Amino acid sequence: MSRIHYTKPSIGELELEYVTDAVRNGWGERCYDYIHRFQNDFARYLGVSHAVATSSCTGALHLGLRALDIGAGDEVILADINWIASAAPVFYVGAVPVLVDVLEDSWCLDPEQVRRAITPRTRAIIAVHLYGNLAAMRELKEIADQHGIALIEDAAEALGSAIDGHKAGSLSSFSVFSFHGTKVMTTGEGGMLASRDAELVRRVEQLNNHGRAAGDMRQFWPSELGHKYKMSNLQAALGCAQLERIDELVCRKREIFAYYAERLLPALPGCRMNPEPEGCLNSYWMPTLVLPTEFAGRRAEVLESLRLAGIDARIFFQPLGDTPVFAGIARRPTPVSHDLAQRAFNLPSYHDMSRMDQDRVVSAILAGIDGRATGMMGAAP
Repeated sequence: MSRIHYTKPSIGELELEYVTDAVRNGWGERCYDYIHRFQNDFARYLGVSHAVATSSCTGALHLGLRALDIGAGDEVILADINWIASAAPVFYVGAVPVLVDVLEDSWCLDPEQVRRAITPRTRAIIAVHLYGNLAAMRELKEIADQHGIALIEDAAEALGSAIDGHKAGSLSSFSVFSFHGTKVMTTGEGGMLASRDAELVRRVEQLNNHGRAAGDMRQFWPSELGHKYKMSNLQAALGCAQLERIDELVCRKREIFAYYAERLLPALPGCRMNPEPEGCLNSYWMPTLVLPTEFAGRRAEVLESLRLAGIDARIFFQPLGDTPVFAGIARRPTPVSHDLAQRAFNLPSYHDMSRMDQDRVVSAILAGIDGRATGMMGAAP
């Protein structure tokens, strides 16, 4: 049987058309055409005023933190259960990441734990919308406003998700997105910073141009030490095509999730998957299964069953505070994060998966739970 990969992009004729045009014609005076178009279209999709394309989501977050003048001695609160990319830029600017626990249902920041972690040195909260799930933005915004600190959305995994009709990434001081090849839409590598704050975006653009001030006519004259996290015109061309298909891509992700939920939840009482609370829409970037407590010890067998069946799967993110990167940094108890890290894993969910592919995944999971993993799994009964 062919291997089932955990994710891969959906690339069609429109993408080939735009990228070919960029290769043939996107030079000289047209070298920024697709970049400007992508930024404008993305801002319009989110319902915000400004968007800045970058080489990665990590770079976008770094630029945004610098634009807020966050630096040495400052603290930034984020969830313990995350990928390092959400925390690394905090280190880059010399600030201290403060890790707190997550909610049991959303796997995103627990607002009460955020409240307890705020000190006079707190400058920002980074709310990561994990696996497409939405953080408690209403409560987090109230906390941020009360303390006069920035609320940042890391929406790398939540493009297409929405709260009360507002797109994820449109509810904060600024937001960042990823277009890595694993995400809902892709530019290969790449990211975006989005905001309604024109002054913050002006500063981001200056920092992203090696610190050269807009309008300064002196050649090769940086006003400050900046960066170059720019996206290429070729990548932006791919992004323009993918963005035109975004509703289709999100719809397909939701269909894949719905079929997994239909097959797995009745078969495994007590297990949970990505939530979709009232008033929210989850783009379900990465369908995730949380095993019941009594099956927690069987996760290794389930993952082995998937491997033997030629199926890729990923474990849940591990608590950042347990990694060497955070050695020497004061830690708070995060029992929910540590529990999720032991019981949860991600399921394959690329757009071109067939129901037969998903049935193979379901069969391998159930076989692993039952302790009867084999090398070749057929469709579940």
